[in-house]
Amino acid sequence: MTDSTPHDSQTPADGPAVGRDEWVARHAERRFARSGVLGTLEERLRRVPWWAWLTVFVALFALLPVVESSGYVRRVAFDTVLYMLLALGLNIVVGWGGLLDLGFVAFYGIGAYAYAMLSSDKFGIHLPTLVSVPLIVAIGAVAGLLLGLPSRRLTGDYLAIVTLFFLQLFQTVMTNADNAFGHDLTGGPNGILNVDPFGLFGHDLAIQHEGLFAVSYLYVALAFFVVVYVALRLVNHSRTGRAWRSLREDSLAAEAMGTPVNWLKLMSFSFGAAVAAFTGTLFAALNASVFPLTFYFVLLITVYTMVILGGSGSQAGVVLGAIIVSPLLELLREPAKSRVLFYLVIAGALVLAFRVSRTLALVAAATVVVGFVVRAAAGAIDGSWAGGEDAAGFAGVAAHWVVVPEQPAPWVAPVAYVSLIGAALLLTLVGRRLRLVLLVPTLYLAAFIWENVMVAKPEPARYIILGLVLVALMIVRPNGLLGERRVEIV
Repeated sequence: MTDSTPHDSQTPADGPAVGRDEWVARHAERRFARSGVLGTLEERLRRVPWWAWLTVFVALFALLPVVESSGYVRRVAFDTVLYMLLALGLNIVVGWGGLLDLGFVAFYGIGAYAYAMLSSDKFGIHLPTLVSVPLIVAIGAVAGLLLGLPSRRLTGDYLAIVTLFFLQLFQTVMTNADNAFGHDLTGGPNGILNVDPFGLFGHDLAIQHEGLFAVSYLYVALAFFVVVYVALRLVNHSRTGRAWRSLREDSLAAEAMGTPVNWLKLMSFSFGAAVAAFTGTLFAALNASVFPLTFYFVLLITVYTMVILGGSGSQAGVVLGAIIVSPLLELLREPAKSRVLFYLVIAGALVLAFRVSRTLALVAAATVVVGFVVRAAAGAIDGSWAGGEDAAGFAGVAAHWVVVPEQPAPWVAPVAYVSLIGAALLLTLVGRRLRLVLLVPTLYLAAFIWENVMVAKPEPARYIILGLVLVALMIVRPNGLLGERRVEIV
């Protein structure tokens, strides 16, 4: 039995609500309500209107260029807004419609490529921005509708396979359509260059100003975000939004009650694709080029992570997920910062698993002792196994605790990976006492792999850290930070 009312909806507390089980609602309030000062503060914050939160958020975001002059930081802020828009679009299909769409990023690419074709030197077409953007939104909506037509009767894994094939089809066509029927349509792997910038009120928006990222695009992106957020909120609180949620909870029950299930699926695909295509125009205009490799599967996983982390079904939640994940991925590009965050995530996971207890202290102390013992023994056997002692800061501390060979043998990485996976699986099969004993070498093995393999490869390492953060959060809040609370009868 679940409470399917959105987290950010405003339902009266003194009476029943449509589509909401009253006993479940009251049980949820009793179960999740806080007491004391925190409870009073949370209750008062809930009374603040949603539009007030949105106004404060946008105002603070708009002040970022004022307090930060770095072009890099401003560009990261712009990319974060793009992620916020993509998360809102994916939330329509996944969070509201309950459909596992793995082809969502293709609509983002369709919007970018459509803008590049309609506003560049590729075909000599230079449509005004106020004409091309609404047209591309319509193209994205139609593309979503066409994908939904053959997929409307599919659910779960079957729908995921079909939509994933659509993403792969898009990438293949964009990469190889440089010789389609004797014509170059997409530029192939080289993409489309010299894309027109946005033009508003007779002026082209500058991409750079004095060598730095121009903040005009950030403000335009924020304006797009406000329009999309408000429009989707109105839809969510309409009859269509309630029907989407009934479809997500139980499609068979919704169909038995007369809900047009197939039409709702088509609408969710179409709405989500329109938002993605809308976002694609911003991306193409700012970068002045589009390439097929930009719209790859890792981008899809990143957007899904934002939706899951923030809370599927919650608009504010998915926006919060984008705000967390986008800067985090940029932060993890630097090995020094990613190393500190890796150990913080491990420590946080241990605290979540054991709370503040004697068991936590015992596991932590044993792991530290084992590390120093193994490090000392390895250094006594072969001095080259104890490299990195001259490193400064946190890296130097880790080098005195973890075995770091100067030149690891080729077999070290695969053997360590397989051993770590085997140890993790073994922890799920043994009893509690033996699990605590095996946890210590498992933690040390994870640190060994990080210091010897992952630090040298920051690109995959940052996604591993992101995965660890997501797993740790799911232990505490399976529905995400601001996801809908569900009451389970156990």
